[in-house]
Amino acid sequence: MLGATTSLALGFAPAIAADLPARTFTKAPAMIATIYDWSGFYLGLNAGGGSARTCWTNNVSLAGVPATNAEGCHDAAGALAGGQIGYRWQAGSWVFGVEGQGNWANLKGSNTSQLAPAVTNQTKVNGVGLLTGQIGYAWNNVLWYVKGGAAVASEKYNGIATATGTAFDQASATRWGATVGTGVEVGFAKNWSVGAEYEHIFMGNKALNFSGLPAGAATRTDTVGQDVDMATVRVNYRWGGPVVSKH
Repeated sequence: MLGATTSLALGFAPAIAADLPARTFTKAPAMIATIYDWSGFYLGLNAGGGSARTCWTNNVSLAGVPATNAEGCHDAAGALAGGQIGYRWQAGSWVFGVEGQGNWANLKGSNTSQLAPAVTNQTKVNGVGLLTGQIGYAWNNVLWYVKGGAAVASEKYNGIATATGTAFDQASATRWGATVGTGVEVGFAKNWSVGAEYEHIFMGNKALNFSGLPAGAATRTDTVGQDVDMATVRVNYRWGGPVVSKH
């Protein structure tokens, strides 16, 4: 009896197995590559340092004939801090943008005049503004760009008595020039990025009329030539350009 039951069970086993559906395997979903989109408005802060290479030349007239006498050069160096606002749009891997930047500055330096050693000439840059266009190339969340445009600086110049350190004349100016630069920026969240940037500013030459202190008559006219180098670290918050996904 046990043998008959066993045979019967063995006979049904193949039939039951044949009626079962074939086992299917589900393929794992393909990984999704996330593309960082740089498009949109952004607002941020920056901080760093700069140096203004400044050369003074005294303009004098001898018997009615204009002449110039070099007074020497110095580097006005110090800290920078400020902010920027801009807009970018992305086409494929190319990124285009416009930006306005304003920085408080404390770039200060001096040298003893080669023309009159009793005089020390001092330059102080109090602020820098930039209005630039950008073009860059993005590798997902990494952006490299170049920039160029207009620059403006607020500056003050002092003549100081070398022996006493007392200022005896001064001039101030708002100077306009041109700038070129480059930077690298990395997106570390959907709307946040951090980067580093360098600019070179061409200020050219500017004639300055000095007056005595505290409020005296005109003392001299100097032509001051200047270039400025700036390096800053930046943090930006972007809106209007969401992260998209590509299968």
